[in-house]
Amino acid sequence: MFDWVGRTLDGIEEGLASASDFIWGPWLLIPLLLLTGVYLTGMLRGVQFTKLGYALWLALIKRKEPGAAGDISHYQALTVALAATVGVGNIAGVGTAIALGGPGALFWMWITGLVGMATKYAEAFLGVKYRRLDAKGEQSGGPQYYLSEGLRRHFGPGMARFGTVLAVLFAVFGAIAAFGIGNMVQSNSVADALHTEWSVAPWLTGLVLMLVAALVILGGIKMIGRFTAAFVPFMAIFYILGATVVLVLNADQLPGALQTIFNDAFTGTAAVGGFVGAGFLAALRWGVARGIFSNESGLGTGGIAAAAAKTTHEVRQALVSMTQTFLDTLVVVSFTGLTIVVTGAWQHVDAAGDALTGASLTAGAFREGLPGDQGGIIVSLGVVFFAFSTLLGWAYYGERCLERLFGVRPIGAYRVVFCLAIFAGAVFELGLVWTFADVLNGLMALPNLIGLILLSVLVAKGTRAFFERPDWKSVTEGRADPDDPDAPRERLEPV
Repeated sequence: MFDWVGRTLDGIEEGLASASDFIWGPWLLIPLLLLTGVYLTGMLRGVQFTKLGYALWLALIKRKEPGAAGDISHYQALTVALAATVGVGNIAGVGTAIALGGPGALFWMWITGLVGMATKYAEAFLGVKYRRLDAKGEQSGGPQYYLSEGLRRHFGPGMARFGTVLAVLFAVFGAIAAFGIGNMVQSNSVADALHTEWSVAPWLTGLVLMLVAALVILGGIKMIGRFTAAFVPFMAIFYILGATVVLVLNADQLPGALQTIFNDAFTGTAAVGGFVGAGFLAALRWGVARGIFSNESGLGTGGIAAAAAKTTHEVRQALVSMTQTFLDTLVVVSFTGLTIVVTGAWQHVDAAGDALTGASLTAGAFREGLPGDQGGIIVSLGVVFFAFSTLLGWAYYGERCLERLFGVRPIGAYRVVFCLAIFAGAVFELGLVWTFADVLNGLMALPNLIGLILLSVLVAKGTRAFFERPDWKSVTEGRADPDDPDAPRERLEPV
């Protein structure tokens, strides 16, 4: 009996691993994500480069629009998205990418971030444009709405059924994926980090995580927004300061590290030290895959957070939302990756003679670069902070996907089950869940990317029209055209 169960689980794991390899391999999501980002960058005339300064001002300095409809401010919507994306991927994901693809993988993570800003912009634009009030009077939007409503309104009834299928698929994958990548994977990472560093029992970690998360999650998006607005800057600054000290202490190695990253991005990395070597395709694959894992550009989740924001125009929130990818990948990921390369930790092996990977590689880099055990403490606390914030963001993503499928009635029960799953993730082995999470993330991205490509002309047209207005920098003016059938007044009617 037990042998049969074991063989079945092994078979499922092998099947999921094969599916993950195909979905995240060189012939499906990697080119689709990159080419979609490049295409949207062209369609939007490089908005992530030309308007980045204004977007950062709007997101971090102005922070809100007076009198705008929505549930939370610009800044709070940004921190909810950052909470969900600045997670274990920024520590373990970068370590995995460099361990399997060499230092050149960091370059491809940067490229993914740069073009992914355009993808995130488009997701947020559509998320706000097609948001609507749910039965409780809260905003609900994202691919689960813009895939169906956008295709129906702009391509006619012939595309309505296709759009609905895409929207429902996204909602199903998102509601389930929230329990994997956004829940049990995160709590398991926290439990492992605390057990390794301070021998904290996993059940105790799970219990504390569950209770603290419940205090925030059960309060809904407004409570989540208030908490992340204070917590996300603290955790990011704490981690970045630690990495900055490492880079300053190893400043003489920085020019050589940058040269290695750029050279190996196109030539691959020869075997050296404990690193077994990796070719160009490995650097590309793992850089893009872990880059998307970190910033989620293309998954569609950015559109869900953006839809909750108080804003008078979809372009403004789209600008704010694209800074999330910039801050996640071009800032936090860069500090992790540069720390790993300048310290040479990617060439080292552990006590058993095996090459370091994942969070162990990042921790090894911090230990190498800082005196005493300060490096290990910073990385362990970074895992705790980043993973906990991810739980909060994904709880909201999951409930919005559930609301699209079944309305608001089951949301309360969903939040309770989500909190209970945090404890389960901390105390059980999750090898299968990690692979399952990778597959579901990929399945979320596919319908979303199809919709983004089909609706890209609409996004580009709306963006050009906004920036052609003389008052576009005023956050109290520049509302959507009153003759636009998708104007905010119509979108704010209850479902």
